[in-house]
Amino acid sequence: MEINFLAILVAAIVPLVLGFAWYNPKIFGITWAREAEMTEEKMKSGNMPVIFLVSLLFSFILAFFVQMLTIHQFGALGMIGGDPSIAKPSYDAFMADYGNAFRTFKHGALHGLLGGLFMFTPVIAINAMFERKSWKYVLINGMYWTLCLTIMGAIVCGWV
Repeated sequence: MEINFLAILVAAIVPLVLGFAWYNPKIFGITWAREAEMTEEKMKSGNMPVIFLVSLLFSFILAFFVQMLTIHQFGALGMIGGDPSIAKPSYDAFMADYGNAFRTFKHGALHGLLGGLFMFTPVIAINAMFERKSWKYVLINGMYWTLCLTIMGAIVCGWV
């Protein structure tokens, strides 16, 4: 079981590309800015190259862990301590039989969708309630991350 760094890199680009569209003023950008209390002045105050670079780094970290969430074979690898060279023959037999089971774009998308709906959106909603943000804010950001994770999960799981 190897980590597919190319798939992780491609998946890491998804939040940036999707964000350009999702938060575009013609889609959700104007509503998001109002609900986030984002002003033109605030937007211009950030160092955009640093923001995008750090966002890409965090997206890479996220894509790495989405791979662990979507590919069940990592669970079998974890059960033997992470080193296949010390595994008993039963591990090799299991991987021979099930090494590519559920390694599809559809399966990864399902786990990404579930992660977005049941992990990310609740976290965003909890923070939003304490920050006194609206439910529009929660829906815009929660659905953005749900869509991102769905696509990221499809990429990292299905790219065999």
